[in-house]
Amino acid sequence: MSSAKSKARQCAVQALYQWQMTGQNLTAIEGQFKEDQRLKNAQKSYFSDLFHGVPQHLDKIDASMADFVDRDVEKIDPVERAILRIGVYELLHKPDVPYRVVINEGVELAKSFGADGSHRYVNGVLDK
Repeated sequence: MSSAKSKARQCAVQALYQWQMTGQNLTAIEGQFKEDQRLKNAQKSYFSDLFHGVPQHLDKIDASMADFVDRDVEKIDPVERAILRIGVYELLHKPDVPYRVVINEGVELAKSFGADGSHRYVNGVLDK
């Protein structure tokens, strides 16, 4: 994952994780990412779209995911939950991004940030 969009997804996972864990204001989190240069080499507009789009459509995203996960969405590991929410958001709201790209990016994010084997779980959920 080296493209500017991939980097935007990486940053969005980290920012969503922070939001899920702290409940901090989205604008404040985004400001932190801009301040400390984490968005360097990332497509900033795509990061913003993912980071603000997931919370904006959270109920629909979680409802879409509910039938394909083996537990309550809130009980999914927070890192995996952030990755899955980004993937489902892209599948629902980014028709220009091929679904195979969304799945592959989710798997790669899980390999980078998730627990051992989480990439298989992410793949299984997003591929349904």
